[in-house]
Amino acid sequence: MKRIAVLLCGLAVIGGSVSARAQDDKAKIDERLVAAGQVVDEIMATPDKGIPSGILAGASCVVVIPSYKKGAFVVGAQYGQGVATCRTASGKWSAPVCVQLAGGSFGFQIGGQATDLVLVAMNQQGLQQMLKNKFKLGADAAAAAGPVGRNAQAGTDWKLNAEFLSYSRSKGLFAGINLDGTVLSQNQDDTRALYGADVPFAQILSGKQVTPDDARPFVRTVAKYFVVAKNR
Repeated sequence: MKRIAVLLCGLAVIGGSVSARAQDDKAKIDERLVAAGQVVDEIMATPDKGIPSGILAGASCVVVIPSYKKGAFVVGAQYGQGVATCRTASGKWSAPVCVQLAGGSFGFQIGGQATDLVLVAMNQQGLQQMLKNKFKLGADAAAAAGPVGRNAQAGTDWKLNAEFLSYSRSKGLFAGINLDGTVLSQNQDDTRALYGADVPFAQILSGKQVTPDDARPFVRTVAKYFVVAKNR
């Protein structure tokens, strides 16, 4: 009986530890969702420096990575956690999934920065890349710096070649950000924590998954700005 009691006590401790860890993970994801919504709000707060309306209307998916970390001393390293949503067949925005962006770079560079990063998928090829387990920017999918400003005239290069347009807001001293060679991948553990079960990314991004209450503000923020004009 004593051994059974000890075993049950041990299982209870383990169960409590797992539950607490799951709650911590969920809290971190909720914070990330709030931060991602704030990034979009702040980028669009100044229309003359925001994302042009034509790009807002044509976006297939939006990826937001708050405080994307990049540092370098001869060898560079990049890493960030974020969330993504895609426009569904009905025109609405899907429930979000959790993603991560990681990579490295070589060169004579010294510095460090934290950057709020927004990636906009501009066509079906970009959408299809989002449904994969992971893909490399610059190799599997072309990425280009997106034009800014309410009346900015976007060039033809991104229309012809870029599956993703990138927008960043630096908080540090590191000059610029280069996404070539970085890998965008699914964060399945965090997505599981958000939904409480293993839900396929394709099911979520196609609009077949109900948006969790905690994620609704982020999706509403994206929907507020990434709108297709009525006369389109």
